[in-house]
Formats: sequence, structure tokens, C-alpha cells
Amino acid sequence: MNTPAPQAGPGDGARLVPAGGALGDRADDDTVELPPTPGRAPGLPLPPAEPAGAELLDAVHRWGPARTPHGEFRLVPVVPERDLALLTGWMNDPVTAEFWELDGPAERTAEHLRAQLDGDGRSVPCLGTLDGRPMSYWEVYRADLDPLARHYPARPHDTGLHLLLGAAEDRGRGTGTALLRAVVELVLAHRPRCGRLIAEPDIRNVRSIAAFHRAGFRTLQESELPDKRAALVVRDRDR
Repeated sequence: MNTPAPQAGPGDGARLVPAGGALGDRADDDTVELPPTPGRAPGLPLPPAEPAGAELLDAVHRWGPARTPHGEFRLVPVVPERDLALLTGWMNDPVTAEFWELDGPAERTAEHLRAQLDGDGRSVPCLGTLDGRPMSYWEVYRADLDPLARHYPARPHDTGLHLLLGAAEDRGRGTGTALLRAVVELVLAHRPRCGRLIAEPDIRNVRSIAAFHRAGFRTLQESELPDKRAALVVRDRDR
């Protein structure tokens, strides 16, 4: 369950909570030019071509773009040296902090990222970009290998999602729903063994749950998780 949760509207917990320059295509030197966002240095290297454990999620770093009504969307694996300041700022937004509970110093966010990046590849933290602009944070994870699997009838290769929309201007315009649809498209296209996607937004986060429903998810059950009461929502491959 990767503890924190999403937010489609303001802040959340499956983590659908709901920022700039173009994040260009990978160059021959394996670098990516990021826009001059405060606290972010451009041109730092992407993760290795084949991160450890990449096969657990069918190489998220290779998935490529998806079209949305808001522009071209990509998942770009997080590089802490490049992204920590940006993510710390997002986590300290009160709307986000209400559900993610990662507000405070940068080390708190760094520790949360480290737990995933130093793991076996079952959870991949990513920036979500629109037309090259970093504007959201995602965690794509193997729900069937996560402690969440103790709380619902898990199936092999269930893929979990956590999402936060970073900037206030990217919330409340249907962006969360559009991005969820894009990520569903990416997961189902690149993970042929995955039969469904799972998320567990905080039951209080009604905007997040509504965004999941609009994106084609259905509520499977409510679950009492260690850190929250959650609505467990599912999007089946075959609906």
C-alpha cells in the first residue's frame, strides 16, 4: 500500500493527490534537460537503463508517452538529486500534507523515496510530466507484493497507483481523471500480465475517489489499513 495514498482533486491517499521547459527525449549521453524549476538542476542523468528489479513492473522507465486532453504525459523515474526540492515543496502544500503526511524537512521526503529506490523494484516513484513540465508525482507498485495484499483478495501482478498533483493550478480541472486514464492505458499496454489496477484513497478524500470513478475504477470495498480507512478501487482490464 506503500503507505501514503492518491489524490485527484486536492490531496490524498491512493495517493491521488493532486510543476516546468520541456523534459526532452533521452539523448545519447543518457541525460535529460529539465526546465529551470527552482531547486532543480537541469541536465542530470536519468536512472540506469535497466534499474535493479525493473522486470517486476515491466520496465516503467521505458513506457514512453500517452496523449491526454492536457498534453503529452510521461512517467519519468525520480532522481533524488534532481527532484527532491520540488517534491519536498509539493509535500509541504497543506492540501497534500493532509493525506500524504510527508510535510516537514527534505529528509522526510528523501527517506520516503529511499525506501522505494533502495528496494527490489516492486515500487517505482516517478514524476509525471505534461509536455515536459513536471506537475505530478506517482508511485507505481506491485500491489500483490505489497502489505496491501493482506487487506483484499489480491491477484498476481495487480498494479497499484499513488498520485499527487503538485501545483494548485493543476487541480480541479479534470486533470487527475485524465492522467489516471493515461496511466491505466500505459500500464495495460506495457504490463500484459496485469489484469487490473488498484488504488486505496483515504475514504475522506471524496474528490480523489470521484476522479478514480470517472477514470473507470469501481469501489471494491472499504478497508481499515494501518494508517487510514481506505476505499479500495479497482480498474479491470476487461470491463
